[in-house]
Amino acid sequence: MGPRPRREVDFSKLRTEVADLERRLSFHGIGAGSTVLVRMRPSLTLLWTVLALWRLNAQVMLVDPRLSTAEGQRIFDLCRPQYHIRSNGFGTIVSQFTPECEIVVAHLSGEPAAAEHCLVQFSSGSTGHPKVIGRTAESLHAELDRFARMPLMPGPGDRVLLLSSLTHSFGLIGGVLHALSAGATLVFSSRPHATALVDLAKRADVTAIFGAPVHFDLVSRASGDLPRLRMAVSAGEALRTATTDAFRAQFGVPLGTAYGMTEVGIIATDLDGRHGPPAVGAPAHGLRTEVRDGELYVHVGRSPYLIADKPGRVIDGWLRTFDLASVDPTTGVISIHGRADSMVTIGGLKVDLTEVESVLLGHERVTEAVVVFGDAIEAHVSTRDGVDPADLIGWCRQSLSTFKVPRRLYVHEALPRTVNGKLVRNADLLRAAAAKESES
Repeated sequence: MGPRPRREVDFSKLRTEVADLERRLSFHGIGAGSTVLVRMRPSLTLLWTVLALWRLNAQVMLVDPRLSTAEGQRIFDLCRPQYHIRSNGFGTIVSQFTPECEIVVAHLSGEPAAAEHCLVQFSSGSTGHPKVIGRTAESLHAELDRFARMPLMPGPGDRVLLLSSLTHSFGLIGGVLHALSAGATLVFSSRPHATALVDLAKRADVTAIFGAPVHFDLVSRASGDLPRLRMAVSAGEALRTATTDAFRAQFGVPLGTAYGMTEVGIIATDLDGRHGPPAVGAPAHGLRTEVRDGELYVHVGRSPYLIADKPGRVIDGWLRTFDLASVDPTTGVISIHGRADSMVTIGGLKVDLTEVESVLLGHERVTEAVVVFGDAIEAHVSTRDGVDPADLIGWCRQSLSTFKVPRRLYVHEALPRTVNGKLVRNADLLRAAAAKESES
């Protein structure tokens, strides 16, 4: 597990560790219906903890450790868990896999589970507040069945280098739970660097790689070959053709894609990359999808939201994805053409640009704020009495995760507006306005 020393865990060891944690967690009073917020480093300990809690029939509230302290506190306030299981490393980009880590269990004055959801996850909402999403055991089993029916998914004899986040749906369900169910071997890396990843994949005889586009951009820059590699699948955000071309040129293997949402899990796959971006493949087995007014809807029956960011996301059993889509009438293959709202995805992590704007507007000197995204998050503000851009970046770091903080920030005398009086949200026009002000 990682470059060196290499550590292997078999199913017997897994069962022993999970049973031991189940016993220890029960001593804390955790049992059926307990609500447990888990905020841990990516590790075997995290996986053992989640499985142990499920054996106790507890409700797992799985939180990304990269969230800032303020973001984590908002989730506590929203969900009021009875227990908090944590490890170190919050408020920073914690992507390195650690075989084991110490955990601390805190008993809180929260509320027991009000529904049968065994997994609660969180996704950025369009209002700047997180959506709270519940998955039942039935829902997880249905998703695992969808993966199992895909002929190319890893099975016995496959060795999967899993780079996707363990707290996100594809990493947890398509990666970990599918591998456990199908008998595949998982390989984790403790060094997320291009050469180290390729060296590990070659030493470990990796046959499949699961990750986000940022991972494949990274490994494509490394030299070396992967003779055992038969498939690579990207999930978490839209693939660029440049990424698929570079990966195939380097390793001779097409880069496929898996498209899904936290609310429903996997929706469509193009595992062998035969269609290529912007196509994401045909709908997974048993899923009903429709394109209405250019947007993709998925039938979910019951709303997955314990707390939604706004009404109208699920109407008559249909989930509005807010993804702009089209469907090939001959093949049924879905293509995704962007977002209908303000959500963007960076390195597989969702960022709501209105949340960043809200934080900037919370500064006493900021009067207007527009946040846009092209190759990075970019903020444009107007202020009273002037302010140093570095100070505003620091202000953002106090409330936002690192990956949400603007990479560039421009201070204007006044933000440009359209002829209709609306704030301009075109990055090129905003930068041109900033340049013109600096020349005057």
